[in-house]
Amino acid sequence: MISSFHCESPVQQPETAFFLGAVKHEKAETSDPETPTIEIEHQVMFFDTDCAAVVHNLAYLRIIETARTLLAEQLGLAMAEMAGRGVYPVLLRTEVDYRRPAKLGDRLIVRGRLDRLERVRFWCEFEIIRPVDELLLVTCRQSLALIELPEAKPLRLPGEWTARYAHLRG
Repeated sequence: MISSFHCESPVQQPETAFFLGAVKHEKAETSDPETPTIEIEHQVMFFDTDCAAVVHNLAYLRIIETARTLLAEQLGLAMAEMAGRGVYPVLLRTEVDYRRPAKLGDRLIVRGRLDRLERVRFWCEFEIIRPVDELLLVTCRQSLALIELPEAKPLRLPGEWTARYAHLRG
């Protein structure tokens, strides 16, 4: 389970948060090393649900992918820059625990963080909570690697990452 999410990001962030995709970053209040984190808000829409108005499993993955894409920007992997350089993160593994269902109209908070670095692979963790009752609905862990296209050549993680996030080395 992810317990806290803090980040000092060079990315310009909105002053106020609102539902439907707001991004919020918080500066760490402790002396802990910097760990990239993300927090977004999502309102459950009709297209997120099945015929019983319950969020279906694929919708959670789409919501998490949005958070992961925004987290990647903090790591220097902005979409336009990736396309220009031909370097992309590739999803290798997803582990998801669906603990409680979200329903049509629920407002959710998705929190994510960079969890661990290896030589060519990195791990991110996510949680989805419903703030109205503080219920933890979903936890997710994903493993990714960087590849260079068009050859699909695996790349070592950037040296800047291993130095800056040394506390996350696995």
